[in-house]
Amino acid sequence: MGRSGRKQNNIPLMIIVAIASWLIPGGGYFILKEHTRAAIILVTILLTFAVGLYIGTIGVINPVDAKPWYVAQLMNSPFVAILGGITSSGQWTVYGRPAEIGQIYTSISGILNLLCILKAIQSASVPYTARAGGQSL
Repeated sequence: MGRSGRKQNNIPLMIIVAIASWLIPGGGYFILKEHTRAAIILVTILLTFAVGLYIGTIGVINPVDAKPWYVAQLMNSPFVAILGGITSSGQWTVYGRPAEIGQIYTSISGILNLLCILKAIQSASVPYTARAGGQSL
């Protein structure tokens, strides 16, 4: 035990939670048995990403001309890289305001997922009884 009376951080669990959270938004919380939180995160991030794709089409995922936006979009899931491979050919060009709004929505969902990943890692580092409010479950 550390000085604060907590167990040491469980590094393998933290890594698994981080990878699961990136593969599927909310997946880390599912591993931590917080199913309601996992479902809320999954629905929120997927809907935000889907609205961005609906507004700006698949062309807003552009790894060639919009690299900073693409990095933020890539925080959603590695599956965004597959979409980036499809759109890198240049056949999905999109211009104007819909492209800008679509990039903003898809990038915000990626940044939101990054925040959820970091919070899930932090939750994995705390013993389960501490997360449950000190109650033994």
